[in-house]
Amino acid sequence: MTLLPWEYLFLPFSRTNFPDVYDLSWAASLALIAVAVVLYNMRTRALHKHAPYLDMWEWILWTSVITFFLVAIAALFLFDFFIVLFTIVVGLGVLVYARFRRFPPVFAIYDQKLARERYFSKTRFTHPEATIRSKPARRTNRRRR
Repeated sequence: MTLLPWEYLFLPFSRTNFPDVYDLSWAASLALIAVAVVLYNMRTRALHKHAPYLDMWEWILWTSVITFFLVAIAALFLFDFFIVLFTIVVGLGVLVYARFRRFPPVFAIYDQKLARERYFSKTRFTHPEATIRSKPARRTNRRRR
């Protein structure tokens, strides 16, 4: 380290200027894109009937893809380090916001809705013969051919 810490912010993000984190950052960003896509596919298949959870996973997918793709592009085209750092901070901030701030109230409302639906369906089918179809009344005046 020969420069002051804030002077590194305006150097190009390259292997020569940042030998410790350059290869690690672009490789990790590509791996995290793949992880985000796999997680999105797994969770949306498991939660395909629950729209709020699908919305959250879509937020997480697109935020991850955009953030980590921008980090890989910044490493490829040697952007200044402050741009790479800003991209990572904003992207991770949006991920944390989506997961822990935006969607928990939506999940609480959705859980109440599901509980209400379970309660009403339980009260509807509490009578033992509620699920048994009654036989239609027999017609006594049938025409014979």
